[in-house]
Amino acid sequence: MNNFQRGQILLIVVLVMTVALTIGLSVATRTIMNIRTSTDEESSQRSFSAAEAGMEKALQELNAGSGSLTNNSTYQTTIASLSGTEIILNNGAPVLKDAPTDLWLSTYPNYSSPWTGIVTVYWGSSQDACDTDEATNSLAALEIVLITGIKANPVVYHFPVDACNARSAINNFEYIAASGKTFQGKTFTYKKTIPVTSGLLMRIVPVYASTLIGVQACDGAGNNCKALPAQGTIITSTGTANSTQTKIIAFKENPRIPVQLFPFIIFSPK
Repeated sequence: MNNFQRGQILLIVVLVMTVALTIGLSVATRTIMNIRTSTDEESSQRSFSAAEAGMEKALQELNAGSGSLTNNSTYQTTIASLSGTEIILNNGAPVLKDAPTDLWLSTYPNYSSPWTGIVTVYWGSSQDACDTDEATNSLAALEIVLITGIKANPVVYHFPVDACNARSAINNFEYIAASGKTFQGKTFTYKKTIPVTSGLLMRIVPVYASTLIGVQACDGAGNNCKALPAQGTIITSTGTANSTQTKIIAFKENPRIPVQLFPFIIFSPK
């Protein structure tokens, strides 16, 4: 056998070994990836179970803490009050038409420390359609009910407001022109500023349409701000399994008081 033939055989052997090595590495890589994916999925499930367990315990006891489960996972919970000068009501979701949302102006559950300051209520979007026909209307009006004074002898004030000019001429609501702002990442088009003295509670009911509602404890220009009382608690539960973490956040709002305590309300939600 001459040197040329020997060189061909060597080249073929090298090519065969290269192909075999490539296939082996591909199989090994896929196997490792499958094992890693399975491990990550298992860790994710265990961390989620731990986060759920921590959340359930925190909701029952309203106490922060930590613990472990039998599946080698752990959880850590924290609890914080929702308060401040800017709050998006209903946990950041639109308030449904004819459904109430409450802004606490005193300390739950004893109505202690009545709040005094200025509240500006924001709602609506520039894309909302103003129409006297509810079938094509998407712009909400608001009924704002303010309770002030003391628990034993409260005083009730009503502020019906509507950003639809044609409709306000019919329902006799106060007409509100476009003049909103953006806060907490939400843009509002309309606002109503209300001075409050010894406030206990403010109930806000969207009429005609659902809408996102935000409140700012400042005047209409964003000045003279004063923090509002706690509206509820934000519970965060973090579950950990190996290097995987799962976080669950829940909001437990203060209970809503019965609608029967709002005399002469324009609209009484069912």
